[in-house]
Amino acid sequence: MLQINHIHHIAIICSDYQKSKHFYTEILGFKVIGEVYRAERQSYKLDLSVNGLYQIELFSFPNPPARVSRPEACGLRHLAFEVNSVTETREKLVSQSIGCETIRIDEFTDKAFFFMEDPDGLPIEFYEK
Repeated sequence: MLQINHIHHIAIICSDYQKSKHFYTEILGFKVIGEVYRAERQSYKLDLSVNGLYQIELFSFPNPPARVSRPEACGLRHLAFEVNSVTETREKLVSQSIGCETIRIDEFTDKAFFFMEDPDGLPIEFYEK
């Protein structure tokens, strides 16, 4: 049996680096740990701290292929972040003109949640603590 301690990081490839950097740092509020430009790959790599616990690596590459389909495609379905208040989180995003789905209740846990998308259409879920 493998001994896995925790998720180390989540890697996201974006199509517009500046737009995605703004979204993840200014809209979602993740803190920049480090940023490098790799000239040989024409690629930025932005390391982000999620409340000091996990790390997101945001990459840019020239002309990345589009996401195959909505969350039902094989592979990563969506990212989910725990928040104290789904209602407050949604209100803050909507006040910044971010499109959000309506709040739903998980039929198994009775917890509130909703989805929105990052600038490249990656589904992001906010789930109540």
